[in-house]
Amino acid sequence: MALDPSTILILTTALAAAAALYLAVEWRSVREESLLFWSAGFAVITVGSILALLRSHGFLLIGIWFANGLLIAAHWLFLAGVARFTQIRLSRAWYLIAVVWLAMLLVPNEPWWSKLMFVIQSLLIAGLTLRASFLLRPHGVSLSVGAVQLRYVLLLHGLFYLVKAGVPVALDAFVDLAAFRGEVIQISLVEGTIAIMLIALSMTGTERHRREERIEQIAARDPLTALYNRRALFMRAPELLELASPASPGALLLIDIDNFKQVNDLHGHGAGDKLLVALSEIIRSALPQDALAARLGGDEFVILLRVASSESILMLANRLREAFGQMAQEAFATPKAVTLSIGGTLFERPPAGLTALLELGDTALYESKRGGRDSVRVVLAA
Repeated sequence: MALDPSTILILTTALAAAAALYLAVEWRSVREESLLFWSAGFAVITVGSILALLRSHGFLLIGIWFANGLLIAAHWLFLAGVARFTQIRLSRAWYLIAVVWLAMLLVPNEPWWSKLMFVIQSLLIAGLTLRASFLLRPHGVSLSVGAVQLRYVLLLHGLFYLVKAGVPVALDAFVDLAAFRGEVIQISLVEGTIAIMLIALSMTGTERHRREERIEQIAARDPLTALYNRRALFMRAPELLELASPASPGALLLIDIDNFKQVNDLHGHGAGDKLLVALSEIIRSALPQDALAARLGGDEFVILLRVASSESILMLANRLREAFGQMAQEAFATPKAVTLSIGGTLFERPPAGLTALLELGDTALYESKRGGRDSVRVVLAA
């Protein structure tokens, strides 16, 4: 089979339709809006390719510039999908492109105008694609492999259309779009087919990576408080523990709610859950930089501090204790005060492991409970 324009258009139609269908199926599974925009973009390319294919065989169902306008619409949908993916809001100027294009279609179809339309269309596609590539820059966070691939594929695709816009001007040549003749058309069709394949693969990889990240985040978080769970804490703690030294000691705070059972018994388990969520928010708001916080289970929480001292431990613990005690008193009336007991452990060298450190924290917590509760005890690891 010869690689003529019709063959390339058939291949483009098949690839675009397959990409649209696959991304739509993915969207039904994960409900990520960027997938919906990207799927719609490939669906529009499918329609435009079919119209162009029919026109090349003599079926003039609609004007050539409408079919090419669909290509602009598809790239606008790609840009909208990238904006959704990166959670960056597009300015209103990008929404005016459709209005500008519709206005251009009202102009008579003269040869000089067709040449100008070719240039403007290429510039619009280049602008949309380069903007989408720009949005995928790493804004202070690392990008997935798929997102990086998508960024550079869009960049190259946009630069191609930028060069394409200058061809009629630089070479003073008119490209016969209606008959699909000319080297520029041949190159454009080949590039478009390759771009569709690469963009679709990159988009799929990008969303798959995000989905895996979300699954990992869900697995690492306590479903009620959204703090790290016990498993995630044990996975992340070793790296932090290894940084301890006499010049930069670390610390562990073990936190337990006093008289928590009273809240469940008198106000129901829903009230107990609200109390746990409230405590997690207090912890989160007071958490120093480079620290870890987790819910070990029940009403027991733990904080690992990267850098600490006896004074800073007491300051943080008392801040938590006072904020929680006031909140609990205002929210739930109980015969005995609902407060916090906190056991702290300061370590100047990497401990044998998190389990050993938790045992020391538990000892300090027990002393706090035995001393009347609503208090803080700090011990120094050997």
